[in-house]
Formats: sequence, structure tokens, C-alpha cells
Amino acid sequence: MVNVLIRGDEMKKILISLIALIITACSPYGNLTTMEYEELKYPFEVKKIKLDDGRTLAFADEGKGDVIVFIHGLGSYSPAWQKNIEKLKEKFRCIAVDLPGYGKSSKEIHSGKMEFYADVVKELLDKLNIEKASIAGHSMGGQIGIVMALKYPDKVKSLILAAPAGFESFTAGQKQWFRDVMTVELVKLTNTQTIRANVVSNFYNMPDDAEFMITDRIAMRGAKDFENYCYTVVRSVNGMVDQPVIDFLEKVKHPTLILFGENDNLIPNPFLNPGKTEDIAKIGAEKITNSKLVMIPECGHFLQFEKPEIFNQAVIDFLSK
Repeated sequence: MVNVLIRGDEMKKILISLIALIITACSPYGNLTTMEYEELKYPFEVKKIKLDDGRTLAFADEGKGDVIVFIHGLGSYSPAWQKNIEKLKEKFRCIAVDLPGYGKSSKEIHSGKMEFYADVVKELLDKLNIEKASIAGHSMGGQIGIVMALKYPDKVKSLILAAPAGFESFTAGQKQWFRDVMTVELVKLTNTQTIRANVVSNFYNMPDDAEFMITDRIAMRGAKDFENYCYTVVRSVNGMVDQPVIDFLEKVKHPTLILFGENDNLIPNPFLNPGKTEDIAKIGAEKITNSKLVMIPECGHFLQFEKPEIFNQAVIDFLSK
């Protein structure tokens, strides 16, 4: 018989691994299989175009009429807009992009700067021979839309900002907190329970049909390009922090529809600037002079998915004027 001595730190690692295995086995997501990004199920046909820098950009292109370009938020992808495209394509041409590094777009490492994303959307419009479009952005996508309106005002007809990032001010120390907290390892090693909690926190009352946002995020952890996706998320956070728009909102002259859920758990940042979402919403609305603010009751951060009827009708009314 061979006696095996296990040191305390080694035993601790073994116990942690066993606990993780038990949690995974008991989780309702324990049987999910690894999924490559191309295997993700989208509710619409996915088209692709090669950008000048060699990246491949995936996008949906549904309906006819005046163009709306939909830009998703941090860590998300174009299916986040499925409840809106389904309705709005009856009246408009709806183009929803997977930003570089997200969804079915290619995963080359990039800067994550808001200006980089704005350049990509502008290039897409040019390649599709679209002279001007309304830009609809959710969360980070809203900040990208604002940057695009500032940099390429002639390409933007109007803005539709759904719980946009960019209305909140952060001190130098708070910006550094974001940089320190958001790391590639943190994103890469996020466990199943935290993934679920992160998604649920986007809603006041998460709809059952939003479950795919959790299962897709869990399943993609084994994808071959997953680490590059993690880099993209981290650099996108840095991009939002490093290129704030709060001091330039007065320069936005486009007609702008601003929508927030009254029960947004993410804006303002609950750790750094706890307070009321409506206060932040009003700051942005007051700075963008040609804007209309809509506050949606019993609704969280992911308002276009949680309250699609209200969002869709507000967009139709706004663009029909």
C-alpha cells in the first residue's frame, strides 16, 4: 500500500473542484454542450460582409423602407433586437449588426474604442450604399450611436437610444476602477450562476423567452474564439470609459428618442453612483436639445426585449413624424 500525503493547499483545490462539479451537475444548465459562434441560432437570416481591414461583419437585413441600424450592447449580439425587428420590419428596413468580436462576426482583437465601432457601422452603410440611417443603440450601442452622430453627422438621420451608456459621469478614480475590475480572466472564468445573475439583472421581470441569452453565453465558453470574445468585452468597457460623450451631448443636433426603464439596475452604476435612473435620463435629455424622453414603468435595462410593444410603438411614432 502506498501512502499519499496531500498538503492543505492541494486539498483545498481538490475540494473546490469537487464543489464546482457538484454545482454544475445540479445546475439546470449542466447538460449544455459547447457551441461555436457559427452554431448559435438566430431568428433571422445572417448576412456577412468583408470590411476593408479584413474582418468579417455579420448582420441581419430585414424589411424595406427607411433604414434603422440596430447596435447591441456590451457582451450581447444582434438577436437582442429580435422582438423589435419582427415588428418594425413591416415599416422599415432593419439592419442589426454583430459588432466585431461579438456574435457571428469575426473575432480578431481590436481597440474596443467607441470610435472604432462607429467607423465600422459607417463602413457597413457605405458598402450597402445607404446614404443615411436612423441609429438605434442599446446600452453601449447607444454610446456608439452618439459617437457616430458626432463624427458622421451626415450619415445619421436620427438617434434611438435605449438605456444608453454615456449619460453618466465618472471621476478619474471611478474610471480606473472599471479598468481594474474588468479583466479577461474575470470574463473568461465567469461561472454559470454569475452568468445567469448578470442576465437577470438586466430585467425588472425577466421574460421566459430571454433564457437563450443565458444558455448561449454558457455554451459559448468552449468556443475556439471565446478568449478573443473576452478581450473584446474588456476592451469595450475600456472604450466606453476612455471615450466619454457626456461633455459632447449638446453638439448632437439630430432628432433623438431616449428610452429608459424606470427600474434599470445598471444605470446609474449601483456601486459607484447609486441613485435614480430617471435622474440620469433627464441629464442626457436636457443636454440633447432635440430629444424626447420616454420612461417605461416596471421595466429594467433591457427595455427593448422586456417591453417590446412600448419600444416598438415609440419608435414608429418617432420616425413617422
